[in-house]
Amino acid sequence: MTDDTSGGVTRRALLGAFAATTLVATPTFSNAAGFLRGAGDIRRLRMVSTRTGEKIDTIYWIEGEYIKDAVKEISRFMRDWRLDEVKNIDTRTIDIMTAAHNLLDTKEPYLLLSGYRSSGTNAMLRSRSRNVAKNSLHIQGQAADLRLKSRSVGQMSKAAAACRAGGVGKYSRSNFVHMDCGVVRTWGG
Repeated sequence: MTDDTSGGVTRRALLGAFAATTLVATPTFSNAAGFLRGAGDIRRLRMVSTRTGEKIDTIYWIEGEYIKDAVKEISRFMRDWRLDEVKNIDTRTIDIMTAAHNLLDTKEPYLLLSGYRSSGTNAMLRSRSRNVAKNSLHIQGQAADLRLKSRSVGQMSKAAAACRAGGVGKYSRSNFVHMDCGVVRTWGG
């Protein structure tokens, strides 16, 4: 494409149209499910657990329906590995993770640092770090701490925040991003 004006579409016009559609396509929904409507008929999640070494690559949503067994598999994958305790992961959190991953335009799986945490595990972690919330959404199965080798914490947090669907915590020193389906907010540095 060139920036000429010889009757065809110019690069400048194309970029202007893209910028306009980007603004129109900016999510205004209360969760990432709305943001994902334009993503096609299939939603897929890829992750590796840094704690267990397990991998998951699953399609969990097809043509407007969640696949119960796939969501159950994701919940098992995101379990409290310390106690081998499973809690259903909120599909809104799964959708936020997927929407952010799609925006990052990578096939690399997320590295899952933390998904569901029992209240006991959360209390133990809280006793070791002031960065662990007493009433963490991890306890409710509504949060995940994630990393990508190919993307920075800044890139990941911007993608998650663009979903306008929940909380996004940026932990640059620890090299991970927290995503949850709670109130829309951002924190960290």
